Amino acid sequence: MADFGPGQVGKWLVFFGLIIAAVGLVIMLLGRFDIFKLPGDLTFGSKNWRIFIPITTCIIISIVLTLVLWIITFFRR
Repeated sequence: MADFGPGQVGKWLVFFGLIIAAVGLVIMLLGRFDIFKLPGDLTFGSKNWRIFIPITTCIIISIVLTLVLWIITFFRR
């Protein structure tokens, strides 16, 4: 059994931190192309406040992640 000490936990935290930073960078880059303003995404607000409800964007992200995870599990068999 592998040793799971503080050094190993630190490596995992750095790894997941880099993954989160990469996902954030991708989201920032996609935001420049208005990919998150799809029909079906609701925006309410006035001069001082704004509420954004990304219904269509969430559905598309869910479908893409489902396909990616399905492909990964298909090839791991």
